[in-house]
Amino acid sequence: MPLWAWGAFVAFIAAMLALDLGVFRKKSRDVGIKEAAIWCAVWFALAMGFNGLVLRHLGPEAGLQWFTGYLIEICLSVDNVFVFIVIFTYFKVPTRHQHRVLFWGILGAAIMRLVFILAGVSLLERFHWLMYGFGVFLVVTGVKMALPKQEELDPEKNLAVRAFRRFFPVTPAYEEGKFFAVHHGRKMATPLLIVLLVIETTDLMFALDSIPAVLAITSSAFIVFTSNIFAILGLRSLYFALHGVMGLFRYLGFGLAFVLVFIGVKMLIDEIFPIGIGVSLAVIGTALTAAIVASVLHPEKKAP
Repeated sequence: MPLWAWGAFVAFIAAMLALDLGVFRKKSRDVGIKEAAIWCAVWFALAMGFNGLVLRHLGPEAGLQWFTGYLIEICLSVDNVFVFIVIFTYFKVPTRHQHRVLFWGILGAAIMRLVFILAGVSLLERFHWLMYGFGVFLVVTGVKMALPKQEELDPEKNLAVRAFRRFFPVTPAYEEGKFFAVHHGRKMATPLLIVLLVIETTDLMFALDSIPAVLAITSSAFIVFTSNIFAILGLRSLYFALHGVMGLFRYLGFGLAFVLVFIGVKMLIDEIFPIGIGVSLAVIGTALTAAIVASVLHPEKKAP
């Protein structure tokens, strides 16, 4: 893609983020389910509009690749929502400050993912055999996701957090949505910055799963990056919309695990038995739909 296309996309995303934080949310406040649902619809409409541009200018194959990549990213992002809930609950982050953390966290994630995607595409062009390594990695990750979790997430064990606490003082309480505050003439970090650090490092781990999955669909850095960014930009609203109902999707993890294994196998057998983008989209959509329907029909029984 020409540089002007990359520049136009980045400028559009920067304008939307500035509008979001600078106009609609100048002050920290709670985000209701209705507002979150509206923003989910807005981001989805913008994503489909961009998908239409890709379809028109790059052709049907590219348009289908973009939509498949977006679907994979938005579904894998559901795991991020689970983790966000655990992190915010663990650190007792006031709900009015959670949007601010997610805003800066996702902004940092966008920059990291751009670096990962460009590096991944460049490596695959030079060393095609890495495709098999990505395939094995996705299969192993999918199997691990399907297995029962042996231990709960403990943010305090995060290496980045432990290193930061060792070298930088942290205030004992939140300071009205600030990441830094001055106490007795000394500049200190607030717990909100620690939360942001945990969000960033956990997203880094999720990117190691999701980016290879989309690279199995297309080798176009532009398609991978733009679909990825639209998915994670809608993640903030998705978090607030699904926060109270995440427990209803008990089988979604198995659906996501199947998707990762399928994509990994697709990468491994591509030279011998290539799977078309249409078939991939059908398999992914069917697996996720089946997991959601099974979760609704067979909800987890709550202990008395």
